[in-house]
Amino acid sequence: MLKSKSPLKWNAKMVGFAFAGGFLTILLLSFMDNAADMLLFIPPFGSSCVLTFAAWESPLAQPRNVIGGHLIAAAAGLGVSRLLGNQPVSLALAVGLAIALMVLTKTIHPPAGATPFAIILENCGVEFLLFPVLTGSVILVAMSVLLNRLVFKRDYPTFWF
Repeated sequence: MLKSKSPLKWNAKMVGFAFAGGFLTILLLSFMDNAADMLLFIPPFGSSCVLTFAAWESPLAQPRNVIGGHLIAAAAGLGVSRLLGNQPVSLALAVGLAIALMVLTKTIHPPAGATPFAIILENCGVEFLLFPVLTGSVILVAMSVLLNRLVFKRDYPTFWF
């Protein structure tokens, strides 16, 4: 049997924290989405919660990466969508471009690789950058900081910029 090389030793408390963080963050985004009658979350935010609550020390889980990665990926998706429309090559090009731009800007955030799918498949407009991408990712990071630092007593974020 292969053993994990991760230095992190999981226990029931840590599993509970990961569960609670993801649950409360997505629940808040859902309630705010319904109350404000505007889109405040996208499926990739669920994956972002995995990183910010289960791998909070990872460089990929830090605020710069979460917010910047989703914004950059959304911009790539919007740009490609406007140029090529909704077609298979658009999805491939937008994801590849998002990856390249995240690498160049040091904002790699794997869940953001799925952000262009929402934009291209739903034919979203530029307002998608503000609602849900920017607003939702800022709320997600705020919840991650609040819960990790104040409630779970974890050192998150390990860096901002």
